[in-house]
Amino acid sequence: MGGTGSRFNDREKEDSEMIKDVHAFHSLLLIAAMVMPAIPIASAAEKGAAGHEWSYEGEHGPAHWGDVKTDYAMCKTGKNQSPIDITGAVKADLPTIQFAYKTGPLRMMNNGHSIQVNYPEGSFITVDGKLYQLVQFHFHHPSEEKIKGKSFDMVAHLVHKNAEGYLAVVAVLMKKGRANAFLKTLWEHLPKEEGKGKVLANVPIDPSELLPAQRGYYTYTGSLTTPPCTEGVTWLVLKTPVELSGAQIDRFAHFYKHNARPVQPLGGRVVSESR
Repeated sequence: MGGTGSRFNDREKEDSEMIKDVHAFHSLLLIAAMVMPAIPIASAAEKGAAGHEWSYEGEHGPAHWGDVKTDYAMCKTGKNQSPIDITGAVKADLPTIQFAYKTGPLRMMNNGHSIQVNYPEGSFITVDGKLYQLVQFHFHHPSEEKIKGKSFDMVAHLVHKNAEGYLAVVAVLMKKGRANAFLKTLWEHLPKEEGKGKVLANVPIDPSELLPAQRGYYTYTGSLTTPPCTEGVTWLVLKTPVELSGAQIDRFAHFYKHNARPVQPLGGRVVSESR
């Protein structure tokens, strides 16, 4: 999951950069529609290793994030890091996560580390009386979280922020199975080039379509799973995975073969599980 101080202050910058990219995209749209690429596009993960401060492999991979720059020190020194392998969760009477997502236009970005969908204001979750607004969601392949040692084919991280700027992330685990209708819409419009974005007002999406019918969850306090690895993030990992097809997994993997941080030590933290 990719902000400092558990705040999402990068959103305006990312949105501004995305809009600039989209304007350039529109000027080339007619040519792009008529010309097919002659060779396969290199994966964004491979290109990102050279064009970003951090990556998922090599000398700038997860084991070295804390040494890349001082702002990323928490990736190395933090004691409450994410993701984790969820084991030994304690059953509890947890409050229901109340989802209030609205339909919005597709605003999608290939940011060099994942495919990210930035979401307009007006969609929320409420947990134990606290309201968090949906800011963006993105994907990892394979899942970053593990459940009792088991990894899943992919995971979606829906990132929310409350009025004080603190984050709550809903993790939707994904396993190979039937084609996913929500992902079908997204995958049809994937930005092929790293750093490129699309704003498609005529393509409405509803993130609630990505959620499983059963919404029991695990919860714990952790961190961002990407630099700067800021701690104080509330994690809400839905217990029931959703399905996506093998072709949909392969489609994402064409861009990101592996964009998952390894699990981190649980330390003295307690993971709670809804009954």
